[in-house]
Amino acid sequence: MERITKRLRVYGIVQGVGFRPTVSRHAMETGVTGTVCNKGPYVEIFVQGTPEQVQAFQTALETRPPRRAAILKIDAKPAPEAPEYSDFDIIESAKTKGEIFISPDIAICEDCKKELYDPKDRRYLHPFINCTCCGPRLTILDALPYDRERTSMKAFPMCPQCAAEYYDPATRRYDAQPVCCNDCGPEMYLLGTGERGREAITKARRIVAEGGVIAVKGIGGFHLCCDATNQKAVTLLRARKRRPAKPFAVMMRDLETVQRECDTIPVAEEILTGHQKPILLLKRKETGSICEAVAPGNPKLGVMLPYAPIQLLLFDYDDDVIMPDCLVMTSGNISGAPICRDDEEAARELGHLCDAILSHDRMIRIRADDTVMDLFEGKPYMIRRSRGYAPLPYLLSQDYEGQILAIGGELKNSFCIGSSGLFYPSPYVGDLEDIRTVRALRETVERFQTLLEIQPQLVACDLHPKYNSTVVAESYHLPLVRVQHHYAHVLSCMAENDYAEKTIGVSFDGTGYGTDGTIWGGEILLSDYRGFQRRGHIASFLQPGGDLSAKEGWRDAASMIFDCYEDPVEALNTIQSLNLCTEQEAKTIRMMRARNLNTVRSTSAGRLYDAVSAMLGIRLNSTFEGEAAMSLQFAAERGEHDCAPLSELIRDGEPFALATDTLFQHLLQRRLNGEDPEELAFAFHKGLADCIVAACEKVRADTGVSTVALTGGTFQNLLLLRLCVEELRKRDFRVLLHSLIPPNDGGVCLGQAVYAMQYLNDHTEED
Repeated sequence: MERITKRLRVYGIVQGVGFRPTVSRHAMETGVTGTVCNKGPYVEIFVQGTPEQVQAFQTALETRPPRRAAILKIDAKPAPEAPEYSDFDIIESAKTKGEIFISPDIAICEDCKKELYDPKDRRYLHPFINCTCCGPRLTILDALPYDRERTSMKAFPMCPQCAAEYYDPATRRYDAQPVCCNDCGPEMYLLGTGERGREAITKARRIVAEGGVIAVKGIGGFHLCCDATNQKAVTLLRARKRRPAKPFAVMMRDLETVQRECDTIPVAEEILTGHQKPILLLKRKETGSICEAVAPGNPKLGVMLPYAPIQLLLFDYDDDVIMPDCLVMTSGNISGAPICRDDEEAARELGHLCDAILSHDRMIRIRADDTVMDLFEGKPYMIRRSRGYAPLPYLLSQDYEGQILAIGGELKNSFCIGSSGLFYPSPYVGDLEDIRTVRALRETVERFQTLLEIQPQLVACDLHPKYNSTVVAESYHLPLVRVQHHYAHVLSCMAENDYAEKTIGVSFDGTGYGTDGTIWGGEILLSDYRGFQRRGHIASFLQPGGDLSAKEGWRDAASMIFDCYEDPVEALNTIQSLNLCTEQEAKTIRMMRARNLNTVRSTSAGRLYDAVSAMLGIRLNSTFEGEAAMSLQFAAERGEHDCAPLSELIRDGEPFALATDTLFQHLLQRRLNGEDPEELAFAFHKGLADCIVAACEKVRADTGVSTVALTGGTFQNLLLLRLCVEELRKRDFRVLLHSLIPPNDGGVCLGQAVYAMQYLNDHTEED
């Protein structure tokens, strides 16, 4: 009978997902012989049998891959020179060069969850239970190929029983690198005490049940945890963390608890229960038990389900502690610093915030905060891309060669590594204003370069000369390209949609350094991968107070009111009547404007939001980034109504201006006339959306371009996003939206990377 041999190379997420064991099982089912081996960039399979057997094997591979695998392509070629195989074997991993795909961490699977709570199972209540379908991946990885000796699990030799499962193709733990049990795996303990294992877990549970706060080490770092139904406990955590209002994430015991507390839809439930288990923003029910202090004044809650075994054990354990079914589970860090990942950091930075630290002795190699997402039009809409998603790469259609590093933004930092047509955004790093976060950035970049075997030829960074991100980029002493912030936002949206043609980029956010030396933030940019033209922007205004204005929105409101009146006395009286500030503070703003003291000209959409929020009496100051804008959005959603269009939307010029100053003045007069601030908040959103649509129509009339990318942190506001999308589609625009790349500064690294790769290839061709 004729026998043939094929060599299959399988590319994608094929490491750390039980790929080789699955291949071996398919081989046994179809009767083929051969080998399977991890090569790093791909899995290589030699398969031998009759043509029918080989085809059946390949079909099984294509149609029934491991549940957590993501196959991008299979390269199949005849291999007539291969030896005769008598069996099918998994052979030693062999490192080779090429495209590399690393699996993100995977939430505990249902099979392991059942074993966790089965008293007859030898892994009963084991805090580190895992199998080929679940468990840590990126966060324990030292090097590729992904094998136990190249992870932090190498410190825990397998016991004979675990080793037997690891080497037996018939088990769920065949070739599962983090496999362990209560006898040979890592151990939980309370830091600074002698309590370990069961005793430590019960003590931590009791502290939470009695209204205390604990820090708990998970897969990607530490969380701070307390009872989310206990107003006193949450208020205590807020006081200790000095976080007066920013929402806390809530981990709920199970989907039934989520359904009790929040409004859900099938797609939301699918995301919550999937293997990535992000934090998902859901509308809270008035009848729910979550205390108000968890998310003050916010109609939504950030909700997630347990994804690590120890988190399940915090909810349910065989002791006498009665636990709440909703826990605050917020990142374990000091504000501005990266999430803590080891005992030394936790003791130093979290010790004063909690009553106990529940840790373990498995090392975390790469920090990974929880991913946060919203939903728009029934699809994920990313706010923070990290655990479960990073470092899944984006594959672009362009034929690129070379390797680059993009450092990303100053706030919400993540970086991106590009290798030919593949772009790997990192997990969330944090705000680089804190030197600890800068250190974490350098450390994580170095580890990613090692894992991905990257030696960058070019580094990309923000245009701002004084950012810490720029300092980091310059320290590599490589050719450097500086990418304007809002243009990078547009490119990130284009790249996520794999769209390279001319695009009208609507890039709205807080602030970014403009090519003219002023502060940009509400921009209309005609863009492609090689550059942009600034076609328009919101009406510029004077922003007094520098960085203070991001926290004190009344400053920009007062400044814009001075622009509304010829008589400064009348402006002062208006500011006083709205209780924006004291008379002396208003006079100081007028003086700063007149003398240009600590005052910049700005087109910041974020500061425009802050100013309108203050002028309408909704929020004068912000205790966290975006608080005033969020409050304005929530008010607008309550006040939605039919609005008459504005008489003026854009003003001609080079670049043209969106008439946001006219919109502000219009709303100010209505506010002074005593109209409902919530209805005026909606009128602002509708007016701003109308200005944006008019700007896009003008650019299309001038250029013929009819594709629009909506990007920037302002478009986290789903009300503004919806109003823009609906009107643009009515006018036959193609609208590019974000989904799994954040519209905020966490996404700019992808835009920087694409520009740098295009630049590298263009200049290589010229040379």
